[in-house]
Amino acid sequence: MDIVGVGLNATDTLIPLSRYPASGSKVEFRSASVLPGGQVASAVVACARWGLRVRYVGRLGDDDAGELHRREFASADVEARIIVAPGCMSQQAFILVEDSGERTVLWKRDDRLALRPEDLKKEWFMDARAVHLDGLDTEAAITAAGWAREAGISVIADLDELYPRVERLIEKVDYLIVSRDIPTRLTGRQDLREALLRIQQQFGCRLTSATLGRDGVLAWDGREFCYRPAYHVDVVDTTGAGDIFHAGFIYGLLQGWPLERMLDFGCAAAALNCTASGARGGIQPVSRIEDLMGSGSRYSFDLDTIHASPTIR
Repeated sequence: MDIVGVGLNATDTLIPLSRYPASGSKVEFRSASVLPGGQVASAVVACARWGLRVRYVGRLGDDDAGELHRREFASADVEARIIVAPGCMSQQAFILVEDSGERTVLWKRDDRLALRPEDLKKEWFMDARAVHLDGLDTEAAITAAGWAREAGISVIADLDELYPRVERLIEKVDYLIVSRDIPTRLTGRQDLREALLRIQQQFGCRLTSATLGRDGVLAWDGREFCYRPAYHVDVVDTTGAGDIFHAGFIYGLLQGWPLERMLDFGCAAAALNCTASGARGGIQPVSRIEDLMGSGSRYSFDLDTIHASPTIR
């Protein structure tokens, strides 16, 4: 296997709206589409579509949504190691997508969907080149990351929340790529660059990085910072952009690319995914992503203006 992903899947109901509804109002919606999503599940599906050998490990309910995920994994040629939660609904999300492409997520996850360390089998990970985690089920993620670290397998983590005991997970992560506010919340340092540097010093990650939405991505590799601006596209839906960025980074990592190219590929893959609806609706072939890298325009952004505001994600 090139990559084993352990973590979230979700069934997304996409609801396009002209505007976000005000409290007490009525707003007509144009359509509702049920599509597969989830941080790690979407990332590994993208990697599979780009030709990598992929395994996914996660929990699903025994409902129709679980069958939707199984069909999607099979269609993408992802080897799925699914633990079934009997009598349980798979994770659901209702996503309100405004005409600007920005979205609001309402989600529900039954506690019985939590992945536990005893659900995992070590042999699922030992033939991998990399392991990708999201950290929600932290103890299971720590177990998988520990096995990978012992075997010299690269560990990538996508964190958008500070889960209990997440520090123990970060200690076992090689490539930490988090949402904008996580570094400052984790370290208490208001300057993003200082926060990324401090995380690398404290936990020993090979790379610490924060995705900044339309403002791109900032990474610290232990020697220098690498900032790459986002690509300008006609945005339809930003759902799944971060997931596909992580997939792009993993793809570049396994190709042995320089950091700048890995980040550019991730940014371009994420941008193109935003041109269609759904967490995986705009996953494009590698050649199309490289075309955007070669000729696409980028957002203009002054790195010195980065600050701790949670509005920049």
